[in-house]
Amino acid sequence: MTLSFLFFGNQPDEKWVLSRQMGVTHAIAKLAPDLTGDLPIYDFDSLKRSKEIFAENGLDLIGLEGDQFDMSRIKLGLPGRDEDLERYRQMLDNMGRLGIKLLCYNFMATGWYRTHKALPERAGALVSGFDWTTAQNEPDTPYGKISATQIWENYAYFLENVLPAAEVAGVQLALHPDDPPVPTLHGIDRIFINAEATRRALSLSDSPAHGLTFCQGTYTTMGEPVADLIREWKDRIRFVHIRDVVGTPDNFRETFHDNGPTDMVAMFRAYREAGIDVPIRSDHVPTMAGETNQQHVYEIKGNLFGIGYMKGIMESLTMIKK
Repeated sequence: MTLSFLFFGNQPDEKWVLSRQMGVTHAIAKLAPDLTGDLPIYDFDSLKRSKEIFAENGLDLIGLEGDQFDMSRIKLGLPGRDEDLERYRQMLDNMGRLGIKLLCYNFMATGWYRTHKALPERAGALVSGFDWTTAQNEPDTPYGKISATQIWENYAYFLENVLPAAEVAGVQLALHPDDPPVPTLHGIDRIFINAEATRRALSLSDSPAHGLTFCQGTYTTMGEPVADLIREWKDRIRFVHIRDVVGTPDNFRETFHDNGPTDMVAMFRAYREAGIDVPIRSDHVPTMAGETNQQHVYEIKGNLFGIGYMKGIMESLTMIKK
């Protein structure tokens, strides 16, 4: 597997250097305009500039993650979505031309979400958490109530409109499950909240461009048999996220990679035995001593721990692809 690191924007900083010092030279990035100060990456020159900046700093930009521009009209089926889908297809074409072959995407209209961002963990480290009772007392979005049926229809329409372009571009679309995996949030239903929903998503198309981001922590939160899913979806997994959680979908907190219920060695052995050879990264991490928690789950010290922990397991199982 290929160790990678998630970068927000295209401006080199300490994390870029630390990534290379950890031996990680493959970059995944979110390049939305608010992070780059540049045009959206459906503009070819904008994406090309970012690709070159990463290369100049010793990093190979191999994939993108998250919403690269406002996806609200696509996810909610609002007027203007066809124009946005055309922009999405242009983005895929640009990615293919530049050799960026992975796109980790989600279909969460309200995004990934936590009710708590500074829960105490081991020795005072801070972690994020979610409590559905708290979330249910929060206001709905301005879009009002939107049903799961509507979201499923919007998702099917999205696939119909982008998978052919992804195939032509040679880009792998990798669906991330909903996080937190609860049935509704702020008035909008969420659909990818269990393994059965992922199976339904996969059944919508057998396109070679239609794959999965296997977010191990989210499937753990769902209470699903993670090792069994690795074996079941081995031919559709395109990207892997590694973290651990304690609790249930309604009430959970994140924790250190070595401090949750998951037998990480067994999980990595399952990836190896399934023959999965894709990019992998450390996911949400605790904020550790001396850090500000401004980026709560994406501070660097927790990633230094997480990547080192993962490398140790992977090297012992001879899984790391240089």
